[in-house]
Amino acid sequence: MSAARSWVPVPDGSPFPVQNLPYGVFSPPGGAPRVGVAIGDRVLDISAVWAGTPLGADLATGSLNRFLRRGRGEWAYVRRRLTDLLTGDGQRRLVETNLHPLERVTLHLPFEVADYVDFYASEAHATNLGRIFRPDGEALLPNWRRLPVGYHGRAGTVVVSGTPVRRPSGQRLGPGGEPVFGPTGRLDIEAEVGFVVGAPSQLGEPVPTGAFADHVFGVVLVNDWSARDIQAWEYQPLGPFLGKSFATSVSPWVVPLEALEHARVAVPPQDPAPLPYLEEKEPWGLDLGLEVRLNGAVVSRPPFRTTYWSPAQMLAHMTVNGASLRTGDLYASGTVSGPLPGERGSLIELTWNGREPLRLPDGDERAFLADGDTVSMTATAPGADGIRIGFGEVSGTVLP
Repeated sequence: MSAARSWVPVPDGSPFPVQNLPYGVFSPPGGAPRVGVAIGDRVLDISAVWAGTPLGADLATGSLNRFLRRGRGEWAYVRRRLTDLLTGDGQRRLVETNLHPLERVTLHLPFEVADYVDFYASEAHATNLGRIFRPDGEALLPNWRRLPVGYHGRAGTVVVSGTPVRRPSGQRLGPGGEPVFGPTGRLDIEAEVGFVVGAPSQLGEPVPTGAFADHVFGVVLVNDWSARDIQAWEYQPLGPFLGKSFATSVSPWVVPLEALEHARVAVPPQDPAPLPYLEEKEPWGLDLGLEVRLNGAVVSRPPFRTTYWSPAQMLAHMTVNGASLRTGDLYASGTVSGPLPGERGSLIELTWNGREPLRLPDGDERAFLADGDTVSMTATAPGADGIRIGFGEVSGTVLP
């Protein structure tokens, strides 16, 4: 069967073919924010396509949240309808009128973040950090293979790609072993994959792994910036706080789960077998290939398919105590790292805690981030019709 083609021109290699149709919030020149989908190098104003209807009103709010709240049946209907509009000529004039060049619009945070949870789901990443900080002990702590370890973050500091990140300050240990206050000297990145909750759940009712796609709408890229020296001093015994809460960058496009059906894979073998509430009847690992650039130079290509815990297992664990989901909840995988040195998703791993600095093409070396550095991340996945789809970019520049 031939691949589906859109009558909207899609440049070769575009991350946004018609098999993708990721959702975002944009504003055209002089206009208010509204919901759109990316197709090729344009964005379609779908609030205008459904103008005059309750759905159109939900799409004209400058946030995806009201659309997300409509649930899986409505998500599927809108995707089918958009595919028809972009591959058939029936209402071509309506669509053409509401297409905007991506280069001329402003992209915004696509959804209002309700809660934010960050996991620690990559075995390679957890093992690397264990070897760095516990060289004479077990790399993984006893609970790691039993449950998806995570912590609650700060929803108010989730920012859209392109937002500058000011170097955070806090307490850290000084050269003499006494705490000092000041800007972090070990600012790091964390290449992650995030999951956006659409349909809420009831307080007291756990969400099983089999209900993952009923609640999670789509996927974003995440850079969960980290101040390693601040974190090292503060995190015992309660975990990350100021070292992680100053900024979390997300991509402006939310790729719907339906677009990732062909990217689904089983997670790596889990030993010991998970407890019953974490068992999966269908695979929800994802074959995503990430790429991390520092000042334009590729420094890592982490593979998400090697992540030990699946997003469905993360969701089940996050709610098994009865915690409720809210529309706009975001949870992330934690740093994605593969088994090879060039697949590590953080500088603390790539430079082995600063002992082996990276040498960039211009001759500069980096153990951790310097002021003025720009970090950008992209990802692709197999899509329908054998076409690869993309997630756009999440980027940020460090300010002093």
